[in-house]
Amino acid sequence: MNAMNMAKMAYTTNQAPIRTPRGTEYEAFARVTRRLKAAAEQGTAGFVQLAQAIHTNRQLWTMLAADVAEADNGLPRDLRARIFYLAEFTAQHSRKILRGEDSVDVLVEINTAIMRGLRNTVEAA
Repeated sequence: MNAMNMAKMAYTTNQAPIRTPRGTEYEAFARVTRRLKAAAEQGTAGFVQLAQAIHTNRQLWTMLAADVAEADNGLPRDLRARIFYLAEFTAQHSRKILRGEDSVDVLVEINTAIMRGLRNTVEAA
């Protein structure tokens, strides 16, 4: 590659979008929610994928709970408490799903509600 081509590449626009922290959170929820839906649609044949998606979802919620538990978290106290409660609920409901006692629908609904809130925050910024 010659110097002229390298110079052109250096000044071209970057194709990757710049993400805010909320945008990154939105994308994380979107990915895991798609995985939950896809695995659930497979029925019993998708149990391994469902277990993996639930594990990833629980990791995401655990990180979120740890974040809102920090004293210096900027969210309002009431919202932090509700997010922490949802993290606890998600963990409990995940166990029910893995035992075959419930469906993934509630987790998808919760994640979708969080995504709507994040999308509104991202659009308002």
